[in-house]
Amino acid sequence: MGIVHLRAAGVSLVLDTTGPELPRVVHWGADLGELPEAELAELVRVSVQPLTGGTADEPYRLSVVPEMTAGWLGTPGLSGHRGGTAFSSAFVTTGVEVDAGRDADGSTATAEDGAPLAASVTVEAEDEAAGLRLAWRLELLADGLLRHRAGVTNLGVEHQAGSPFDLSGLDVVLPLPREAREILDFTGRHLRERSPQRHEFTAGTHLRETRRARAHDGTLLLLAGEPGFSYAAGEVWGTHVAWSGNVRTFAEQEMPSGRRLLGGGELLLPGEVRLEVGESYEGPWVYASYGRGINELSRRFHDFLRSRDSHPRGPRKALINVWEAVYFDHSLPKLVALADAAASVGLERYVLDDGWFRGRRTDNAGLGDWYVDEGVWPDGLHPIVDHVTGLGLEFGLWFEPEMVNEDSDVARAHPEWILRTPHRMPPPARQQQVLDLTVPQAWQYVYDRMHAILSEYRISFVKWDFNRDLVDAGRQATGSAGYHEQTLATYRLLRALRAAHPDVEFESCAGGGGRADLGILALTDRIWTSDCIDPLERQTIEAGTGLLLPPELMGSHIASPHSHTTGRRHDLSFRAATAMFGHLGVEWDLTSASEADLAELGSWVAAYKEHRDLLHGGDVLRVDSPDPAIRVHGVVAEDGGEAIVAVVQLTTSAHHPPGRVRIPGLDPERTYRVRPLAPGDRIPGGGGSWAPAWWPEGARLSGRSLAEVGVQVPLQHPEHSVLLHLVAQ
Repeated sequence: MGIVHLRAAGVSLVLDTTGPELPRVVHWGADLGELPEAELAELVRVSVQPLTGGTADEPYRLSVVPEMTAGWLGTPGLSGHRGGTAFSSAFVTTGVEVDAGRDADGSTATAEDGAPLAASVTVEAEDEAAGLRLAWRLELLADGLLRHRAGVTNLGVEHQAGSPFDLSGLDVVLPLPREAREILDFTGRHLRERSPQRHEFTAGTHLRETRRARAHDGTLLLLAGEPGFSYAAGEVWGTHVAWSGNVRTFAEQEMPSGRRLLGGGELLLPGEVRLEVGESYEGPWVYASYGRGINELSRRFHDFLRSRDSHPRGPRKALINVWEAVYFDHSLPKLVALADAAASVGLERYVLDDGWFRGRRTDNAGLGDWYVDEGVWPDGLHPIVDHVTGLGLEFGLWFEPEMVNEDSDVARAHPEWILRTPHRMPPPARQQQVLDLTVPQAWQYVYDRMHAILSEYRISFVKWDFNRDLVDAGRQATGSAGYHEQTLATYRLLRALRAAHPDVEFESCAGGGGRADLGILALTDRIWTSDCIDPLERQTIEAGTGLLLPPELMGSHIASPHSHTTGRRHDLSFRAATAMFGHLGVEWDLTSASEADLAELGSWVAAYKEHRDLLHGGDVLRVDSPDPAIRVHGVVAEDGGEAIVAVVQLTTSAHHPPGRVRIPGLDPERTYRVRPLAPGDRIPGGGGSWAPAWWPEGARLSGRSLAEVGVQVPLQHPEHSVLLHLVAQ
């Protein structure tokens, strides 16, 4: 096919498919415009590096699946062996297919998930000596987002009939220019996900691995860009692996050439994928985004997620989750009172959390016994479900389908269903083990029990939890590692339940934000961003998570006045203003709230419902604040006609007063009426001299003036925020 130039939404990718080698990416980044074939050929020619001493006598051009046989001495794309042989690959391209993003009738093509497709490339290659076939596919989506994946098939070799191929890894990569000199990714832990870490590119590999099938400490995005790249400025490239099991993501600088790249794929444990002759393995989608500034890079992910067929379309219902209000104390009068309070403040959904099933009075027993506990609920869940739905609220229920307590009826009856090696039990975590869903009978048991519960009761929402790491997760039947197959079985279970109950929304929770990847989000409707609901912690957690996910996919709840996880106390205004910029909920014992608090909470819920179309449909705005004590973020309508912006005082500042805040992202030619947005307009100390002169009446300013000059904001106590509402006149 020669040299292929793909373009969409300000992004170009130039792909060299000439010759027998695997394809090489010549350029991935800013749009190059329409280029004649002659110039594309010149781009390839001027990109070939000269030979240097101490290297191979032929220049190596980095392919999308790097091969050591071609001279690449960094991380190989394919690793594995056939009984100790075929340890390296030398693929020869056998077919290239390019689709220009149009169906036969001329309409815009769509990908399998319904996302508009600008173009796609499919390449097939074979290594006859190794007995392998490789398939690589790249899609350029209409929003400028890339995704690509590779698969390998064991064809067998004539002199080793029937020999398996042990696959160790299959990664796909994209090159970076030398301008990408700085790396930004994220780490963390349970209750403190998405903590940023930033450093210079160095020689070698910056490798991030998830080896526990969930990733509180993992990075949703690995970014590389120009030094000092920020939300608004600097070229930046990023990648994400859409897989809910073990994952590898890496940024690499190969020496001595200095070539840089971003890559990733599934992390496979030894012996986990053994391909018999005729069998295939397909790696997960690896997404890649480019932007001038992090905001543009992030917006491509948001636009893609919103374009999928499975993306939630209706209003995101404001909910209450009762976990921190009652824990395992499932008293019907208390739960009824909570429902009454929730309805009185305008909430729309009620979620009964852990503790409703047999033997579940603490977290050390009962998990896996998915029958309503007759001792606690003698009439089943009907009394609470009927009361909740009678109030006009939807009813939701908590499950943890992949887990089991050793102290449970199911574990006692079927110890062979526990995910473990044949000779030892993994150390317990939260007093539980993992149920091996690769065992057909175990999978069917969980499906049948969940299907029965969802069929008997009017349930509109499932909180799907996943509260322990997979450690030493072997399969008893084979003795092999079980992470890969367990992930596929979980996907099958979710897919089957969604097909049987298409009106039920599913939330991905993994002790909070431990499973928030685009693989699980292909089958769920939101993620629970963190088990920590402290609004100060949530400012950082949601800032990091929100680079990948738009607000409507992030569960963000108004916490109780006293945080259960950090011990801090915050006023309702700060707690609610933080939760406004997600899929809002409440995690608070409302029966203990004062009348004044309930009235204020009702005002916040009403404001959320009034503005959620904008909050969940607009472009997310993040402002590069010159003061690290202040965070400025918000949402701007797609047409630029309206915006809601939060000015958050995270801690004390070296400056007093804080100075003007710029608000970019608006239409520079339009005039906006800027006003405080109630109830997020409260200023500590009652206002007075703490408020700027324009505050009571509002102001009228052009989008250009707001972006270049800004407005003075009120003085605030630490851990407080105010909201601004901007409407084009």
